[in-house]
Amino acid sequence: MTAATAPGTRADWHLCDGCRSVVFVRRWVRNHGVCPECGRCGALSAQDRLTQLLDPGSAEPLEFGVSAVDPLRFTDTRPYPDRLAAARAGTGLTEAVQGAAGAVEGCPVLVACMDFRFLGGSLSCAVGEIITRIGELALRRRTPLLLVTASGGARMQEGALALMQMAKTSAMLADLDAAGVLTVSLVTDPTYGGVAASFATLCDVTVAEPGARLGFAGRRVIEQAIGERLPADFQTAEFLLDRGFIDFIAPRATLRRHLGAVLRAYRPRDGRAAAGPCQDDDGVVVREPGRLPDDDAAAVVRRARCVDRPTTLDYAALLLDEFRELAGDRVSGDCPAIVGGLGRLDGTPVMLIGHQKGDSPAELHRRNFGMPTPAGYRKAARLMRLAAKLRLPIITLIDTPGAYPGARAEEQGQMVAIAENLKLMADLPVPVVAMVTGEGGSGGALALGVANRVLMWHDAVYSVISPEGCAAILWRDPSATARAAGALKLRAADLLALGVVDGVLPEPHGGVDADPVQAAQRLRAALRQVLAELAGLDAAQLRADRRARFRRFGADCVTWPAGLDADEVEETP
Repeated sequence: MTAATAPGTRADWHLCDGCRSVVFVRRWVRNHGVCPECGRCGALSAQDRLTQLLDPGSAEPLEFGVSAVDPLRFTDTRPYPDRLAAARAGTGLTEAVQGAAGAVEGCPVLVACMDFRFLGGSLSCAVGEIITRIGELALRRRTPLLLVTASGGARMQEGALALMQMAKTSAMLADLDAAGVLTVSLVTDPTYGGVAASFATLCDVTVAEPGARLGFAGRRVIEQAIGERLPADFQTAEFLLDRGFIDFIAPRATLRRHLGAVLRAYRPRDGRAAAGPCQDDDGVVVREPGRLPDDDAAAVVRRARCVDRPTTLDYAALLLDEFRELAGDRVSGDCPAIVGGLGRLDGTPVMLIGHQKGDSPAELHRRNFGMPTPAGYRKAARLMRLAAKLRLPIITLIDTPGAYPGARAEEQGQMVAIAENLKLMADLPVPVVAMVTGEGGSGGALALGVANRVLMWHDAVYSVISPEGCAAILWRDPSATARAAGALKLRAADLLALGVVDGVLPEPHGGVDADPVQAAQRLRAALRQVLAELAGLDAAQLRADRRARFRRFGADCVTWPAGLDADEVEETP
């Protein structure tokens, strides 16, 4: 962005494409190209974008040699080589993407930044090759890759060869996945077609500027095809966030800070790391049932359901530095009853995932009272896979009456979503610690609970069914709810004796809702202690430990059939 210097000339003013306000250019530049009247993000050149995103003095341009090619000898109203020459003369670029190595808030990063001024940011053979080579350099250096997109799609003048760049760039991202290298996509306006359907939406974390449009087919094409007018916000970042396709929206002035928080959660695969315990951590976790009081089960259930108990987002704010919530299942939506994201626990990057109930009538309703839909469990699965790729410990916080029992949830595959999480968690190559913070309701809780270590607050509960449901089914008497609560053995002391949980955290005086800060301090100490215990285990040992933990439940109820060969019968862990 360059401000005009001749006062009184037309170049002193910028006309906003959104609200049509006339803004003094210097003010527009100071505002990072964002209209101060309506907030619309104006287009930036690739160079301006790199200057805005990278730390001052850190950028090292990656200047690839690019040959002028015309593989189809294409001519429309003018020959393709003439269009290329005009684009190069008008932008000073050799192609529609620029590369750079640099840093974002001190975190090393390699960047491929598209420039819409160059033939609409279209994806050509050269653009695909440059992006792929930058990705390959990120792989060799084990450095995160940032892709900044602005494109109308594949370049028509290069035909099917341009189409092939979608596959090539996608394969490059698969290589980075296999190597555990973090990838981030920054979607800017507009991003369409082959770019949207490949590298723009395949990264680990997808960020968008406010109002950025992202889609495969353009609005006009869709309206012509269906004969209907689409909503005004169709394909905007806000529209897509609600539908689970991007992680978060960041205003342009805050992008560097938000990207820095994401990048700080990355560490190369060069060894295991975990926050070590301190002397004060000893004794914070109760592991003997006899040390716990014999409380009335029905009273414990009431305390576990108290709406004032801290939520997952409360704990995230109290436990983690730079928690960055990530949204969406990338399939159908973003369920607000499960939240998750990246943060640092005493300097150690972790993935935190948990149920979210809310603490007011409006918030409880918006969060569906902490009862997830399939989109919530699929979001959790996506974040777990990301943690596995980046080798980050996973912490889950469980507080739900159960999975949402609605017809729509069943139509969307609630049973499959829960089952898939159980299988996924059993095979994760990273430490997993689950903490029951309130209600642990049936399979909806277990879908976040297949962990190496399972902890719970003293006034939390964990059960196959609610006491009310049990009383209605078995006693056929709602007044038997208190008896059912006792019979279900859902208290912390009962569960510790059964081996369902590995430790119990005493609550502050008056409960965790009376002193959330002290509760978070106790939880931090417990997590630090348990993660330190697991830090010495490699991926295979973590899987074996987790599977053995769950394999033992019910193992003493069954004996092998007589007559089986000895090599067919293995000793149960």
